[in-house]
Amino acid sequence: MQSSFLILSLNSGVVIPGCAAMDVAPSTVSGYLDPTYWEERFSSEEHYEWLKDYSHFRHLLTPLLSPSLSVLELGCGNSRLSEELRQEGVADITCIDLASAAVERMKSRLSEKGISGIKVLVADMLDLPFQPETFDLVIEKGTMDVLFVDCGDPWNPNPTNVSKVMKMLEGIHKVLKQDGVYISISFGQPHFRRKFFEVPNFTWSVEYDKFGDGFHYFFYILKKGKRSLDYEKNQNIPSEMPSINLFQEELEGEDFLFRMVEDL
Repeated sequence: MQSSFLILSLNSGVVIPGCAAMDVAPSTVSGYLDPTYWEERFSSEEHYEWLKDYSHFRHLLTPLLSPSLSVLELGCGNSRLSEELRQEGVADITCIDLASAAVERMKSRLSEKGISGIKVLVADMLDLPFQPETFDLVIEKGTMDVLFVDCGDPWNPNPTNVSKVMKMLEGIHKVLKQDGVYISISFGQPHFRRKFFEVPNFTWSVEYDKFGDGFHYFFYILKKGKRSLDYEKNQNIPSEMPSINLFQEELEGEDFLFRMVEDL
């Protein structure tokens, strides 16, 4: 991929020289918060994988999988992650997205391929329509990152953004079984994410790994009911300091934009 610099203005839009893949991006990053944008996009776009495809993090996810799991994918869009999980032997998968166009397209694709065991529903990740302790594993790939779009200072996000993030996490914690696992695949570095994941009301432990070569994506593993008794001690462990990388050799399409929104 051609190296390019990003000129980013959260108010006036984005300019990414030499990046034709950005044709589907909204005129401003705040457009990612508009449900109409996603409906229109998913009406025509067949497939896009945010934050790399399954092959890049399979080695991190497969140790957590088993055929008996019930899995919920948040913000499935037109990703093929659920199909990959089905191929791994997971037999009970539910995918949700707020965009009905994405849901209908996925239903059609699964039907055409003759894939069973995957339910696809229109639902809001901020108001999950499931009973408590329904799922063994909840996974999202870049979905939480959308809630940080236009959040202002990433060290001190706007209260509106924080409220949405917490509502999402509270819902995930509620629908997870007592020993359930939440996987968040994100651009968000630990010093930005831990303060949300480690709110005292949550009983999950927080671990993370990375994947990618020159550029790192973060793979968070939150295990419900496994919070350590020495949690307060762990708060003193320093996190990696942020680094802003203006080159996009390893980033694909809009991933570059989202990375910069996280960093700036």
